[in-house]
Amino acid sequence: MMTRKNAFYAQSGGVTAVINASACGVIQTARAHRDKIGKVYAGRNGIIGALTEDLIDTTRESAAAIALLRSTPSGAFGSARFKLKSLEANKREYERLIEVFQAHDIGYFFYNGGGDSADTCYKVSQLSQAMGYPIQAIHVPKTVDNDLPITDCCPGFGSVAKYVAVSALEASFDVRSMAKTSTKVFVLEVMGRHAGWIAAAGGLVQDHGIPVVVLFPEIEFDQARFIARVDALVKAHGYCTVVVSEGCHYPDGKFLAEQGTRDAFGHAQLGGAAPVVADMVKQALGHKFHWAVADYLQRAARHIASRTDVKQAYELGKAAVQLALKGHNAVMPTIDRVSDAPYKYKIGMAPLAKVANVEKFMPRNFITEDGFGITERCKRYLMPLIQGEDYPKYRNGLPVYATLKNLPVARKLAPFELK
Repeated sequence: MMTRKNAFYAQSGGVTAVINASACGVIQTARAHRDKIGKVYAGRNGIIGALTEDLIDTTRESAAAIALLRSTPSGAFGSARFKLKSLEANKREYERLIEVFQAHDIGYFFYNGGGDSADTCYKVSQLSQAMGYPIQAIHVPKTVDNDLPITDCCPGFGSVAKYVAVSALEASFDVRSMAKTSTKVFVLEVMGRHAGWIAAAGGLVQDHGIPVVVLFPEIEFDQARFIARVDALVKAHGYCTVVVSEGCHYPDGKFLAEQGTRDAFGHAQLGGAAPVVADMVKQALGHKFHWAVADYLQRAARHIASRTDVKQAYELGKAAVQLALKGHNAVMPTIDRVSDAPYKYKIGMAPLAKVANVEKFMPRNFITEDGFGITERCKRYLMPLIQGEDYPKYRNGLPVYATLKNLPVARKLAPFELK
């Protein structure tokens, strides 16, 4: 007989328009199996909540409030850019996690995040065995960058792709209408440190007759070739749109947008590729320009979320619980594409040993030969992921989003200082 244990759920890294849909999937599925799963605790501000024993009791939220998470953007329990060091460098943090789990009778660990959280999830499953308190650790995939391996796509990406494609299209219509006497070049900067999946979505506007240049992290930036391409498009169409990934870089590896600082994960702090590129155009061609950085808007835009993305985010949260109940450990539920048209997929499973610290980049055959656009193969991949609308309910002109009570669980252990 399976011993009834509590579950712990946490959100990690940058949040998305649909990460709460995964949370909804986890919590609702766990509630449907109360004979096997007791309470679901959430970490306040992600994994930090586990380390500091700052747990949230989700059982004190109504069924209606949890259901509303499905249409609420951002992280309802708080997330954090906090990467646990290696086991060798700081074993005390991992041991602390196990101590907190043991103190609160937690046997299931659902970690909702990207590559770094997959690594943490995997290490927790390994160490828990060694410490004699087994934890079933299941990683719930999430990343707007779409760079997790094995899974066909990552929850969060489809909605960002939809937002970027729509925004690039609408802004291009604006530029086109004013190009004769005003702005001729519009530059939109999007997320994507090493992988150009989000930037690729901007390339979808080319099917609407929009002259667009896409700058990918996978293609080394050549300023002369870029300026020549923009010049040719403006001469042919009167204007053009540039979609640049924040991870676009020179042949020596230096990012166009590098600020010389580092984030909590040790990654170069990016932001500012758009003004750099726009200034290049101004200096070389003299065209009037406008630029914009999608920034948080692209990943928070639940009002224009992809229905496919919302559905998959919920399904993977649900699948994570189902995998745990079947006895699986150190795995991640995946989206396995069956066909492009009609779009069909099934839920699969990948071992975390093959997911942790592995990035999935844009295939070269998804990028045009000149390096400035997307191929038909890429379009066939992208189009199903942005399909459908899943509008939230509106009241007085604004969407209705959930704000949970997030009531704390009583602490049982001594305080723990983060280093």
